[in-house]
Amino acid sequence: MMQDRPVGELLREWRHRRGLSQLDLAIQADVSARHVSFVETGRTIPSSVMVLRLAEHLGVPLRERNRLLVAAGHAPVVRERPLEDPHLASARNVLMQILRGHEPYPALAVDRRWNMLFANTAIDVFLEGVDAALLQPPVNMMRLGLHPGGFAPRLRNLGQVRAYLLPRLARQVAQSGEPELSALYEELLSYGPADDPPPPDPADIALPIRIHHRGAELCFINTITTFGAAFDVTLEEIAVEAYFPADDATARFFLTEAAAPQAFNDKFR
Repeated sequence: MMQDRPVGELLREWRHRRGLSQLDLAIQADVSARHVSFVETGRTIPSSVMVLRLAEHLGVPLRERNRLLVAAGHAPVVRERPLEDPHLASARNVLMQILRGHEPYPALAVDRRWNMLFANTAIDVFLEGVDAALLQPPVNMMRLGLHPGGFAPRLRNLGQVRAYLLPRLARQVAQSGEPELSALYEELLSYGPADDPPPPDPADIALPIRIHHRGAELCFINTITTFGAAFDVTLEEIAVEAYFPADDATARFFLTEAAAPQAFNDKFR
């Protein structure tokens, strides 16, 4: 395994991502700026307590906190178990209760790379008619939404959706530094179009997602929920996307004409 960079370099990188000076971080973490400087330059090897204190004030994700600890010569303290682990059965059950409780409207759970983990039956509104290759696990929802073979051709406001999703993904890349997300961002950029999207309607509560489906134009707004006090790397990185009808016609469609579940959904239930 390739040895990681020194902990000081990693902490300095996180500090730069957060736009903080050494003095800013020192004040927030209640340590001296001299100590922060010594840690970053490698003159001082921080204790595990100090690593976690600095990471907390830098808002470092749990996965990266383990990386910082190992780089400083300490054991990782945050557990990371696969979602299939028996010890996470209760968490999986909670996720499925959330998704099923949102029916008849679409909802899904994704990991930190926007790969679908679970979905309810109503998610078929986004999956119907897409290229079968895009439905091979892991199904990436960012790619599915913007790829020409995904549901992008059915989006009535594709330009607005792109203008919202791409900067959001760019911020995630900048904050995480994850190469896989950077590659995904570059891929999605290549799908175009490059022209400026029309401005959103000021009366909209959030960016609407307008999609053509079975002869109807459906309109959604969505929310993203994360676990606020997760103590496992895997659980911290899960996000639940719930879609709500943005008009009466969309609500009626799902209440009266919701499609029967397809076999695809069995992989995510």
